[in-house]
Amino acid sequence: MELHSVILGEGKSFLILHGFLGMSDNWKTLGKQFAKDGFEVHLIDQRNHGKSPHSDEFSYELMAKDIREYCDSHGLQDIILLGHSMGGKTAMLTACENEGLVEKLIVVDISPKYYAPHHQQILKGLTALDEAKLTSRGDAEDFLKEYIPEKGVRLFLLKNLYWKTKNQLSLKLNLDALKANIENVGEALSEELSFDGPAVFIKGENSNYITAQDHPAIKKQFPNAEFIKIKNAGHWVHAENMEDFHEAVIRFV
Repeated sequence: MELHSVILGEGKSFLILHGFLGMSDNWKTLGKQFAKDGFEVHLIDQRNHGKSPHSDEFSYELMAKDIREYCDSHGLQDIILLGHSMGGKTAMLTACENEGLVEKLIVVDISPKYYAPHHQQILKGLTALDEAKLTSRGDAEDFLKEYIPEKGVRLFLLKNLYWKTKNQLSLKLNLDALKANIENVGEALSEELSFDGPAVFIKGENSNYITAQDHPAIKKQFPNAEFIKIKNAGHWVHAENMEDFHEAVIRFV
């Protein structure tokens, strides 16, 4: 699958993978900063997200294969690979399955363990939104309030809207495929897999996606992993405390 990406800057290849229901655009501000820091930044839309192709098939095995193919088609090797949430799972699997491809791994607020599905209300709201065929972004946000009370989450999700026609908004997401494969999003990384290169797991202090109890299991599969906690941030740590997050990443790479 030929993934859509935005490439910024010149230097060592630095690939960034967004989370579930996100897109490359969520990382544009940080991508520009990393480009100024001397990296060639690839902001990638994973399958069924953003401007990348849609497919009925959706799994981490396929998404890791997509990244391998992306690197092959762009002639990339010894990359820095960063992934947030779902993108972090893709990044972990990519690093484990492709020896020599990933030089440094950055995993943002996710661990290799299993996570029970917990996006049902969001998917319900997006489904209703898509079926409502609204013609105003303001109306779309008001519509989502019934399903998603957190304004920040609503605004994040509404980035998926685009003008399908002159008078009709639609979603970039392949919503049907994501709903059909929602169990795959929380899938655990096989305990048989490992990555011996430098790795860092970054969490927001207000998030419970990575706990201290997860550290031993992470170290078993990623023996050279270090752990960083970002203050005043939750699951969307890169957006909630961008300055400290940027500093932590640059210090690692």
